[in-house]
Order: sequence, then C-alpha cells, then structure tokens
Amino acid sequence: MSPAASTPPSATAAPPSGPTQRSTAAMYRLDHVTKQYQGKRTVTALKDVTLEIPAGQHVAIQGPTGGGKSTLLQMLGALDRPTSGRVVLGEAELSHLPDAKLAGVRAAQLGFVFQGFNLIPTLTAQENVEAALAPLGVAAAERTRRAGEALAAVGLADRAGHMPGELSGGQQQRVAIARALVKEPEVLLADEPTGALDEATRDEILELLEGIRRDRGLTLVIVTHDSAVARRAERRLHLRDGVVTEGVIR
Repeated sequence: MSPAASTPPSATAAPPSGPTQRSTAAMYRLDHVTKQYQGKRTVTALKDVTLEIPAGQHVAIQGPTGGGKSTLLQMLGALDRPTSGRVVLGEAELSHLPDAKLAGVRAAQLGFVFQGFNLIPTLTAQENVEAALAPLGVAAAERTRRAGEALAAVGLADRAGHMPGELSGGQQQRVAIARALVKEPEVLLADEPTGALDEATRDEILELLEGIRRDRGLTLVIVTHDSAVARRAERRLHLRDGVVTEGVIR
C-alpha cells in the first residue's frame, strides 16, 4: 500500500494573547518525512509527513498507542533521523547532522519534559536542575544562579535542597520543568507530562507550562492521550498509523 500524505497545516494563525508576541517564522519544517524500522518485518512509524510548526505555537499531538507519536517527538527532539525526507529546526536541517552536532542542538535549543520526571534520585532539586547546564560548559556559580531562578519560576525556590523522594509528584514535575527551562531553550517538548498526575495537579502543571510559553515565547509541543490536555492547545495534530491529520486550530 502506498504511503498516505499528511495534511499540511494552515499557513495563518491568530496572534497570541499575553506580553510576548511570537514570530510567524517556522520553528519546524518537516518535508515528506518517513521513518521505517527494519526487523523481521518493516514497520513504518511515520508516512510521508509534511508539517510546519510556527515559532511560539502550542501544539498537542494525540493518537493511539503505536500510531507514531513517540517517533514524531523523537524527530522534533533531534533524537532520531528520518529514513527519508527532511526535518528542519529553525535554519538547521537535522536530518543529516552528525551525532555530535545533534547533541549540541538538544543541549542548547531543546527542553524535554517526561511523564516519569527522570530526576536523579541522589541529587537535590537544585542539583538536578544544574545538571542540565553541565554539557553547555556553564561555570559553577552561573549554574547555581540560573538553577535557583528556574526553580523560583516554577514555584519551588523553597524546595531547592530537597531530594526527589521528598517531593510530591507535582513538585517533581515542576523540578523537571525547571531543568528543561534552565537551558533557556527555544522549544519545550513534553511527552505525557501529566500522565502520572491527578486531575487537579494536571491542571496546575498545564497552567504552568502555558504561562511559561506565553512569557518566554517558547514553542510548546505536548504528546498526550488525554483529550482534556489536548483541548487546551491552540492546535491539535492526530497520528494514526504514521499519518498526521489536523485537528482544531483556534
């Protein structure tokens, strides 16, 4: 069966509210991206995906398990390369960059937030956040200052010395968000960031992420199974059998 083409997004979007005005330039451009995995049989995780994400947009990606959501996030996160097609972040084509340069893109331009928090249990909240700056060669005093500011931005200045095991799930996710923000990224990629949280805490974390996006002009991409999470986004993409279709843009 021939690959199905995805539906490209509308070229126009309503201007955002809030203090930060976002650029209309594309943060991401995906041109006819296909990703296949070879094993006993070939699995096509993404099929001829053509997609543009403007800088500063809040995008939710939904779809069934195995539909290609994680693979698309890996492409956006410079964690994998397509089998064919192009992935462009800003002016950099990620598809053919060597591993060392891809690592540099991840370290400097992209922030990641995961469902499982992925904090180092033997480090304090402050130390977990500081660890994100180590690959960037930031001096120790500057790491301490920036980590403290990032924790304050997520409402955890008074928990800087606590270990992850001494924090609630919502607080651990706030530390994880601070760890992503401390690098001052252009893009925040969140993989089921509220999947391990109760409904009230989920809403608190979403409000935090949305406020950070508005204040800093970040591009925010959230992968989620939760329609309540997806409905809060400006734009919804649906992935099924590797094919992207558009949801509602408001």
